[in-house]
Amino acid sequence: MEKNRRDFYEKNDKKRNQRGGRSERRERSFDDEPMAEGLVIGRNAVRELLKSGRDIDKLFVQRGEREGSIVVLVAEAIERHIPVVEVERAKLDKMSNFAVHQGVVAMAAEKEYCSVEDVLKIAEERGEKPFVVIADGITDPHNLGALIRCAEGVGAHGLIIPKRRAVGLTPAVTKASCGAIEHLAVAKVTNLAATVEELKKAGLWIFAAEAGGKAYYETDFDCPCALVMGSEGEGVSRLIKEKADFITSIPMYGHVNSFNVSTAAAVILAEISRQHKVNR
Repeated sequence: MEKNRRDFYEKNDKKRNQRGGRSERRERSFDDEPMAEGLVIGRNAVRELLKSGRDIDKLFVQRGEREGSIVVLVAEAIERHIPVVEVERAKLDKMSNFAVHQGVVAMAAEKEYCSVEDVLKIAEERGEKPFVVIADGITDPHNLGALIRCAEGVGAHGLIIPKRRAVGLTPAVTKASCGAIEHLAVAKVTNLAATVEELKKAGLWIFAAEAGGKAYYETDFDCPCALVMGSEGEGVSRLIKEKADFITSIPMYGHVNSFNVSTAAAVILAEISRQHKVNR
């Protein structure tokens, strides 16, 4: 019996190690986060949330649940351009900590979003050249929180994030920002490519942080500008890269070929801030 017990634990330890190895290699995303906070659970609660007009990042609906009041909730979410995500019941159970969710859970934003115009107005009120950060598809809440901290720390006027295929302002993002989220304007847009075009029309130059560009310390950032930081795995998306005016890079001299997105942002954002402050 003792041998059987030992074999059982050894077998399960091996399984846990294998799962741990896969987990470390897999890219973390908003879908992997424990989300007990910042959630509104159940049909009545979600209905009231929608009535309140408060910003909602996503509406999670149980796969196959398209009857009764859920139909109305989904229709209203779509009308308000709130992403609706179909998930299995097990996912909703985990998100709600096994509370009665009735097939629907909403993720409410931790902070009210502003508009892109609001971000540009902040720069105007400060009498400064616009300095904006764009997060192109960042899915890791810890990276987005760290990026917010970097952007606020160097004096950027605001951050722009897309509605889809990216993490919103979740509790994990708030925590990772170490309080910076309270001081930085964040705009959430439906179409990032269209927003980039709007910024260009407003007089901003768009810099995409990607490999193969001009070294950041040789780049002239002394202009109204927006820096685009790409996702953890894919970098800046092809369409946004094509719309950018310049590609800026951090030369790498070691064995690794890139920095974490928030680390790379800190390096480049500090240089942009330096140039803006020196040339005021």
